[in-house]
Amino acid sequence: MTVTASMVQGDTGDSAATPLLSVRNLSVHFPLKQGFIFQREVARVRAVDGISFDINPGETLGLVGESGSGKTTAAKAIIQLNKPNSGSVKFEGQELVGLSTAAMRPIRRKMGMVFQDPYGSLNPRMRAGDIVGEPLKVHGLTESRDDYRDQIASLLSTVGLSPAMAERYPNEFSGGQRQRLGVARAIAAKPSLLVLDESVSALDVSIQAQILNLLQDLQEQFNLAYLFIAHDLAVVRHISHRVAVMYLGRIVETADSKDLYERPLHPYTQALLSAIPTPNPLVERDRERIILRGDLPSPINLPPGCRFSTRCPIAVESCSETDPELQQLAPNQQAACLLAAGYVSRTIISKRSDSVG
Repeated sequence: MTVTASMVQGDTGDSAATPLLSVRNLSVHFPLKQGFIFQREVARVRAVDGISFDINPGETLGLVGESGSGKTTAAKAIIQLNKPNSGSVKFEGQELVGLSTAAMRPIRRKMGMVFQDPYGSLNPRMRAGDIVGEPLKVHGLTESRDDYRDQIASLLSTVGLSPAMAERYPNEFSGGQRQRLGVARAIAAKPSLLVLDESVSALDVSIQAQILNLLQDLQEQFNLAYLFIAHDLAVVRHISHRVAVMYLGRIVETADSKDLYERPLHPYTQALLSAIPTPNPLVERDRERIILRGDLPSPINLPPGCRFSTRCPIAVESCSETDPELQQLAPNQQAACLLAAGYVSRTIISKRSDSVG
């Protein structure tokens, strides 16, 4: 899939700004091998298959999709925890694909990650202060022992924890407090990009709101850019400037957050949004719910043509023959759907008819 920079570049005030992160045609495939001694490749899992997007400084890009769509694999490939098979990942203009571990070390300081599980992502044998301070030691960012303690105290205060908690172990914290520890560790080395992989999905709703507010405050304070991965579109709407929707390893729609939620173009995006409950019972009662048929196809044996055609409620015969690419269908909005262009045209005609009438 070939996508130009103008197609994926968001408008966050300065459309000519140089992206902090630029991903082009990124693919991550995992070989499946058979045989005990002479192993041979029998199939490939196309977890991520040619995705492209930009993230500008201080911007949040929400990456959404069902479980198994490739979101986490893409995130790990971007920060080079997984090695991509092909494509380009440029951070601050520097190509990351192919860099050695030693060459990646100074770049990793500028990229942090907050994981989904606030219980499993912290070492239970380390005190909170040492967990938060580990990046400071790894990157040599402290001048003395006192400076080390002062920076830890400052980081804990920044994320809403008491500096006195530095002596506690992770099992002495609640789930929300542990996730705050994870955030403090991620920002310790003063990064410019944070990858947030389902970072609030394991928390209660009230705690989710607190962590989201914390992330927004930190973004404003430090001009952080976020790649915010989630399957909860209500959460993504709250925090994201732009949204990219993934399905079976591909990005099927990108748009500014407001446009995506008010006028989704891809049938898959429409189905995802129809599943978000609304607090108004009258609206909920009259709202059309789109039920997708079947299960997510296997990334080992992808369907021909459009990957969504086997579940799409509006698919036609040509959908199983042609694999669509992202098309610019509206300002700051693209969709990979053969029928989406017709949907946009009908919407424009309808609005014109209403205005005339």
